[in-house]
Formats: sequence, structure tokens, C-alpha cells
Amino acid sequence: MFGSLLDILTSKVSSFILQGACSKMNDLEFLEKKIAKWKNSPQRMMQLKGHLYYNGDHDILKRKRTMIGEDGKLQVVENLPNNRIVDNQYAKMVNQKANYLFGQPFAIECKNKQYAEQLKKVFNKRFMRTLKNSAKAAYNGGIAWLYPYYTETEEFAFRIFPGYEILPFWKDSEHTALEFAVRLYIVMGYEGTTPAIIEKVEIYSPDGVHKFLLDRGKLLPDVVNEDETDCCHVVIKDTGGKVQGLNWSRIPLIPLKSSESEQPLLKRVKSLQDGINVMLSDFENNMQEDARNTILVLKNYDGTNLGEFRKNLATYGVVKVRYDDSSKGGVETLEITVNAENYKTIVEIFKKALIENAMGYDAKDDRLSGNPNQMNIQSMYSDIDIDANDTETEYQAAFEEILWFVNAHLANTGQGNFEGEDVTIIFNRDMLMNEAEAIQNCVASVGLLSDETVIGQHPWVDNPKDEIERLGKQKQKEQEEFENQYDPFTRKG
Repeated sequence: MFGSLLDILTSKVSSFILQGACSKMNDLEFLEKKIAKWKNSPQRMMQLKGHLYYNGDHDILKRKRTMIGEDGKLQVVENLPNNRIVDNQYAKMVNQKANYLFGQPFAIECKNKQYAEQLKKVFNKRFMRTLKNSAKAAYNGGIAWLYPYYTETEEFAFRIFPGYEILPFWKDSEHTALEFAVRLYIVMGYEGTTPAIIEKVEIYSPDGVHKFLLDRGKLLPDVVNEDETDCCHVVIKDTGGKVQGLNWSRIPLIPLKSSESEQPLLKRVKSLQDGINVMLSDFENNMQEDARNTILVLKNYDGTNLGEFRKNLATYGVVKVRYDDSSKGGVETLEITVNAENYKTIVEIFKKALIENAMGYDAKDDRLSGNPNQMNIQSMYSDIDIDANDTETEYQAAFEEILWFVNAHLANTGQGNFEGEDVTIIFNRDMLMNEAEAIQNCVASVGLLSDETVIGQHPWVDNPKDEIERLGKQKQKEQEEFENQYDPFTRKG
């Protein structure tokens, strides 16, 4: 189906890569320079930081205690307490925002019942989990990528590529259509018998997936994957067991953005998260510096140096000083008190500011005390709701791409041609509510609104249509029992 890997890159990829490249630069050199620039770019570093911070790997873990030396410059001090405490409020915000919008299964509205049933099979619980995890990756990196593929058992599925793995080349400035994309990822391998980290590069183009190794900044053909079928988007086996490579008519990478700016959430709150970690670490450091909480003032110390004094004090609990007619020795103290309230106040300010800047909500908000009404709850959720609107807009647009691949899969596998069918995806936001107040409002709306509308707003109902069917069956059963009970021919009642 294809020639060699280099022939593919020259004949297929060059037609769109060279649009932005210098005429004297060949395709590989162009890609190598783009990858090198992007690999250490501030944008990608922040994406990596987002994933590291989410997993608890914060900058505080690399901090060292320093002091001003004799030359006025900072010097590392090894003999002081150096606690590195991580209070991961950032990960809490990421989980909170992802679960708020994607924690509940989304609903599918479609007039074509056959199509709706097919979509439910594709958008199963595993897909729901993938979608929620993609939201976490999108918040960490500003953008994540959904990759449709077929498993080894030829099952249609999706997987996530984090934002720091994908270098996109967009057709437009709004970043809505891909021209092609480069994926950079690492695998563990061996150079002889020595374990080594191997950097791999995959170029996703309309012509397939072209695989390379990145060796000291140079792109080399991945000889392990030199077989021609590896250069297709999809590799399947026909009924005779023959391997066949096929390509989608679109690049199989779907961008999932947390917002149109593609800004990682960490960029908004990193300084506040670092401040929380520093305050907690410094507080524990100060509490552990027992001997330094008290400054000792020595008079005519009968020893050679301060090191000996500290050793005697730690070992024997006493020190020897000179006290005679010529010298009046002694030890006086200056007390230093660590005010815990100061640290507590600063940490509380930082946490509140982090929640506001992350546009989350405080589950310990005073508005939840007692019996909060729905207006107070909605007020508490206002920030996260506004931010969720941006994320939902981006995901709704992404679902148009997702449905295109799903429709192509259904058509190619003979399960039906549903192109042009209208589908509405409804995300069910996970918001607290005053159930008693919501139920009271539903009761007050009976007769003013349709039963379906009222039942759909009831806090105990997940599927209004199923609930209406159950109500119909219940009323029919009650009617039959009533008729049997008061039937004059049965002489009851």
C-alpha cells in the first residue's frame, strides 16, 4: 500500500509540511527544528508541570535551606530542618472541576431509536471514564487529545494523549482544524544491555501514521516498525486472516480543550499552591528548630569554639563558663516565639485565593451551614459553573468530531448509516441541591407544566422517560386493582 517510510514522508508529508518551511530546508530538518523548539517551550513545560503537580511532584520537594554567607551570597545549609510539605489543593481543584461536569453520565437525545442504541454501546461506562480522565488531562495541560482506534480484539475504542505529547499544526488561527500533528513520547528500552530512554515520534497525517526515532535531535526511521501496515491509521484482518491497512479520511486526533485559550489550570494558581507549601514547610521548620527558638548569649565562654559549645549543650545539658574576678561569665537567653496564628491566617488566605483563581468552590463554605437555600448553593457554585460553560462549549464541538468517527465505524462495520442524524449530548452537572426545596417546587408546578418537565426536574429522577413509564404501569395496576375490588359481579366492596 505504501513505499518505504522515507518515500512516504517525501511524497506525502512534504506537500503540507513545506508550506511553512524554508525552501532550502528539507522536510526532516523542518520537523526537527519545530520539535526542538516545542520540546523545551514554556507552554509545554507548563503542561508537564500541570501533570506533575497533579501527581504531587511540586517545586517545594526540591527546595534547599540557605543562609547568607560571609561574602553576602546565599549558601546551602545542610544542618537545618528542611521539611518539604505538599498540600495538594491544585489536584483537588482539578478533580472537583472534572467531576462537576463529567462525574455523572451524559444523556443522549436522538429521535432515531436504532441510532441511539448504537451510540449507547459505543459510549459505554469505559468511554465515560475515558471522558472524565480526558477532562483532568485537559485541565492539567490546557488541551488533551482523544484518539479513536481498534483494539487487538477489533473493538472500537478511544484513548487519551496528554497535551505535552502532541505538537499540532493547525490550518487556522482559531485552532479548529488540524493539518497534521506530531506525537513525541518516551518508552523504556535497551542499548545493548543498558536500560535507556527512547524518544519516539509519530507523524499523524491524512496519509497515515509515520514513525521515527528522535536521536539527539535527529529523526531516524523506526526500523522496528518498518512494515508498511504500520503507516496506516487502522490495521485490521479480513475474514481470510490477511492484514490490511486503512486510513480515516480525517486525522484521528480530536482536540479536547478546557477553554479556547488552551491555558493549563496550573498557570492560574501555581504561585498560590507554592505559597501554601512554603508556609506549611516553614512553620514545621521553625517548630523543629528547638535550640534556635532560643538565642543564647554567651559571656566569657570557657571553650574553644561555638561547635564545642553546641556539642556540650546537646550531650550534657550544661556548659562551662569562666567566672572570676577578672571575667564575669554566664549564659543569657533571647526567646523567639513562633506565632502559629500568623501561619494559619496566611494559609487560609492562600487557599481561598487558589479556589477563586481556579474558579472552583469551597465545600466548607459558610453558606452551607444550617439549611442552605438553593440560591445560596447556586451562588457558591457560580464560579465553577461559569468556567464549566467554557469547557462544555469546547467538548460539545469535540463531540461533532467524535460522532463523525463513530458514524464512520458504524457504517464501515455494517451496523447502519446514520450520517446526518441529529444527536444532542447533555452533560449532567454534579451540583449540590436542597432536595426539599426542589421537591416542593416540583409539587407546586404540577398542572402548570407537563408531567415530563416536572419529573425531569425532580432530584430523585435520573431518567424522566423511564420514570414516566413506571408511573404509567403503576397507575394501570392501581386501576385494575380498584376495578377488581369494586366490581359488582364479584360482589366486593
